Amino acid sequence: MKTSEHHATTSSPEGTRALGRALAGVLRGGEILGLSGDLGSGKTCFVHGLAEGLEVGGNSWVRSPTFTLVNEYEGRLPLVHVDLFRVAQGAEMEDLHLEEYFTSGSVCVIEWFERLDAVGVDEFLGIAFRYVDEEHRELRFIPHGRRYEELLAALPGIGGADTTLTC
Repeated sequence: MKTSEHHATTSSPEGTRALGRALAGVLRGGEILGLSGDLGSGKTCFVHGLAEGLEVGGNSWVRSPTFTLVNEYEGRLPLVHVDLFRVAQGAEMEDLHLEEYFTSGSVCVIEWFERLDAVGVDEFLGIAFRYVDEEHRELRFIPHGRRYEELLAALPGIGGADTTLTC
């Protein structure tokens, strides 16, 4: 199956969060979202919007798990937020037991996904973030697997193949 990319450009942190909220609206649980991009490119801001869209409680402070490595939140669907920036390959990665999260029915969002050791993740939605300037971010949505193609087709404003959305 040919993988088609979908593109979005946001012009503010609120636009990036809005895109996360929109994606949350089409999630059903068990999805793996692999985020990649430089520091400051909007990954954690996007996860804030995703958490809002998943109705994570207002008492939960969604933050980057750079030092805690994994944060779990309760909402309409459970959200697991992983940050692999400081995780070494090999034993340290294995100690996270990410496979258990992948099969838990939670929405698993992994920042620095490109650092993930091979743990049998064949199907996922890759989201590549690019810092354009102080206000603008470009996001590329790359589905890996039919489930993620269908998920993007249902996403308002992104639905068609190789589309571009501006928030």
